[in-house]
Amino acid sequence: MSRSTPPIVGWLVVLAITIALGLFTGNERLLTLAIQTYTLAALATSWNILGGFAGQVSLGHAAFFGLGALLTRELWLGGRPLPLAILIALVVTAATAAVVGVPMLRFRGIYFSVGTLALGVAVFITAGNLRPGISSLPAEALRAYEFQGRYYTALGVVAVTVAISAWLRRSKTGLGMMAVREDEEAASATGVNSFAHKMAAFVISATLAALAGAVFGYFSVSYYPQFPFSVTWTFDAITVVFVGGVGTIIGPLVGAVFYVVGRDLLSSTFPEVQVIVFGVLFILVVLLLPGGFVEGGHRVFAALSRRGTAQPTGSRAEGERETMEGKESV
Repeated sequence: MSRSTPPIVGWLVVLAITIALGLFTGNERLLTLAIQTYTLAALATSWNILGGFAGQVSLGHAAFFGLGALLTRELWLGGRPLPLAILIALVVTAATAAVVGVPMLRFRGIYFSVGTLALGVAVFITAGNLRPGISSLPAEALRAYEFQGRYYTALGVVAVTVAISAWLRRSKTGLGMMAVREDEEAASATGVNSFAHKMAAFVISATLAALAGAVFGYFSVSYYPQFPFSVTWTFDAITVVFVGGVGTIIGPLVGAVFYVVGRDLLSSTFPEVQVIVFGVLFILVVLLLPGGFVEGGHRVFAALSRRGTAQPTGSRAEGERETMEGKESV
């Protein structure tokens, strides 16, 4: 078992707690924070497959997030069942990523990042020109609006995203991605098809980003259709991954909780300087924990383990001294 992945019992406990949260609380603010956390965690996990596993730093990830949100919302409000709307959005996004990935993945390093950023900005501007109005739920949808269904939809999406990420990390394809990340030339020399593995990471990552976008489109009451295409979503996902731990399974989840909850607390405590305070906190986390919270947790656990193994030795030696003293006194 990978050291960055908690035991299956831990995952089941977390899943039980999150399921119970939706069942036993009617606090809409709490449910909203949870949905936002799950959405960002799913988006960050999808980016982590491309950036953390395959080492391809994309700055245009929001294009696929926005595409999933736009298609799901349009099809759902157009009368299609939600599962069918999401499925169509995922298929279209996967096909689009496969077409876009062919030229994009010919670039390497900073050129790939700049190319994906240009793509994301172009899609953002195009979406704003084509759909300048506000997308709002109709009156009948507003009357039937309820938080629990959306909460469990978001929970299911993040669970599926994490499960795919965990499976991919242990699969032959995932190992090939990580080999390309470490040294593309060396991976190619050993028989790994670097382009095929990068393309697989690109398409899987984009499809899961669209799945996270579908949650956003289903949850939001009203928003500008251009908004989910904003590059802000990309940088939020990257921030969450680096805070939690790049290339890990649990890192994006931990980072999403820190980011969403921290942002909410700072906005209510320091509304005027929340961006500055959060920026300073992010810098401190990156400087003090280069591997994110996951690496910090491993350090703490390792230190406690060393102390735990050292303590019985000291206690045993002390007990032996007391036994010897007792024998001498007798």
